[in-house]
Amino acid sequence: MNQNLTELVFILDRSGSMAGLEGDTIGGFNAMVEKQRRAPGQALLSAVLFSDQSTVIYDRADLRKVEPLTERQYSVGGCTALLDAIGGAVRHIANVHKYAREEDRPGKTIFVITTDGMENASRRYTYDDVKKMVEHEREKYGWEFLFLGANMDAIAAARSFGIRPDRAVRYACDSAGTELNFRVVGETIARARRGASISSDWSAPIREDYSRRGGK
Repeated sequence: MNQNLTELVFILDRSGSMAGLEGDTIGGFNAMVEKQRRAPGQALLSAVLFSDQSTVIYDRADLRKVEPLTERQYSVGGCTALLDAIGGAVRHIANVHKYAREEDRPGKTIFVITTDGMENASRRYTYDDVKKMVEHEREKYGWEFLFLGANMDAIAAARSFGIRPDRAVRYACDSAGTELNFRVVGETIARARRGASISSDWSAPIREDYSRRGGK
């Protein structure tokens, strides 16, 4: 494996309920990517935007060369086909790694999933499908999955996808909460790229913000 290379995969909700947070999502994501450009090491960036359907914006692109996410790309509407988005992304990255040369296989793989609502529209993948896939990649290859959910029990939702409870957090679904998400995720990724393990309290600032503001 190439321990200097990190695979980053973002799965971002753009269903209709995200209306009003487009600018915060775009700005937070782009600011996080810009900071990652200055971090040591190499990184490949994938971004999947999902509503009823999934749209791949970046597919394992060199993070240092990606263009900023735009309003045209991140336009909201539709329902929440979250299982299809996760399942499709995990299967794609797993297949790439399976056939890659050993020296081209990333030393670290981190998925970041954000959603403000529960699954309600998937057709290709079931909860059982996704849970098995995620647990397999976590346990056999050490992949990390971070789950940020609003308007739900994020820990219970993450568990249904095979994601560890300490990798899930409920956030305040507003401008400040969205900005904080990307800042904390960016800091967590930066530490991981420097070789640190993701700690069980990585999401403490988000938890504290939600608790302090009562989800408002």
